[in-house]
Amino acid sequence: MKLINADCLKIDLPHVDTIFADPPDGIGLKYNSYRDICDGYPEVLRKWIYRFIQHAKTVWLSYNAKWTFEVGKIVTTLTDVEAKPCVQVFTFGQHNHHDLGNNHRPLLRLRRPDAPLYPDAIRVPSWRQLNNDKRADPRGRVPGDVFDCPRVTGNSKQRRVWHPTQLHEGLVERCLRLTTPPGGTVLDPFAGTGTTLRVCKRLGFDCTTVELDALYCAKIAEEHGLEIEEDYV
Repeated sequence: MKLINADCLKIDLPHVDTIFADPPDGIGLKYNSYRDICDGYPEVLRKWIYRFIQHAKTVWLSYNAKWTFEVGKIVTTLTDVEAKPCVQVFTFGQHNHHDLGNNHRPLLRLRRPDAPLYPDAIRVPSWRQLNNDKRADPRGRVPGDVFDCPRVTGNSKQRRVWHPTQLHEGLVERCLRLTTPPGGTVLDPFAGTGTTLRVCKRLGFDCTTVELDALYCAKIAEEHGLEIEEDYV
């Protein structure tokens, strides 16, 4: 396990099996030491995506629905990469009195042609199994591309209150299980609260996490007993 305090665009990234990226949303949200950008955000998204697909067999990207069409434009420029659009849905989205509320978050999977998948690792009980149907596949079923996963709100046991945003560990776990071999390698270029690191420790994956903010790095290091690497090249 490795924790690096740096900008993921300014260091040499390792080559891994899977990258799980949950970048700042580009909506002006205030983090500890910086505010995420709005102007020019699509260009930064492009730089992130282009960089990540050079360093992993499979890249997962969770992003704000505001940028759906911009991400689509970027994806159409990619070559030798299979793009699979997925979505995270949640019942308790942010309420809106004036329009439809946002109850989903896009989740994009970019995969090299030779990148393996491990569907048996994410099988869940099927309806037939749960209802004692003799036709049921005893292995269960491989879930679809809609991830029904709650937001990590203030009353969640997963919540780290020192960070403004956080993804559910169940979402990250399903993604990593599907695209990472046993004992495989994972990179999270936006560590945040260390969600990917926690999941990797449970699953036995070797995880490298990169985080720009020094305070967030310190919190992750304290939780996991890690040394923080700085000026990493």
